Amino acid sequence: MSDEQARGVGYLGLAPYLYYADATEALEWLGRVFGFTEQVRFVDEGGGVFQATMLAGDAEIVLTSTGGDYWAAKGVDGPVGQLNIVYVDDVDAQYERVCEQLGDTDIPAPQDQPYGARVFTVSDLGGNSWSFWQRFSDTVELPAGWQEVRAE
Repeated sequence: MSDEQARGVGYLGLAPYLYYADATEALEWLGRVFGFTEQVRFVDEGGGVFQATMLAGDAEIVLTSTGGDYWAAKGVDGPVGQLNIVYVDDVDAQYERVCEQLGDTDIPAPQDQPYGARVFTVSDLGGNSWSFWQRFSDTVELPAGWQEVRAE
């Protein structure tokens, strides 16, 4: 029996909750550039998105609009951003899509990593980093002296 089963917890998934100055713009950008699909949006009386859910495959991504007052109340200038890993079946095709949509050839090309993934990373208009991963091996090439320790 797993620890999760023993505690009676049934995890159903995990979704990043991302903050943007303009969630309407972010919703359009994430759909156009990355190909994420919109699931639902909640709009204010002016039609602006205050919260939305998108899908990357089966994974949910939730985004919201926050203004400067929100961050000032927390004592910070704004969101610090985060790294989001998105698993894809063809990282090179996703890279071409992103470069084409952004008209940007300065995005570093996908590279094979010693942990068995081919990866590239790009930032969105809100300062969040998106790392697209294509797994090609379960074998990890560790530096000398390092070791892999797996939970039993």
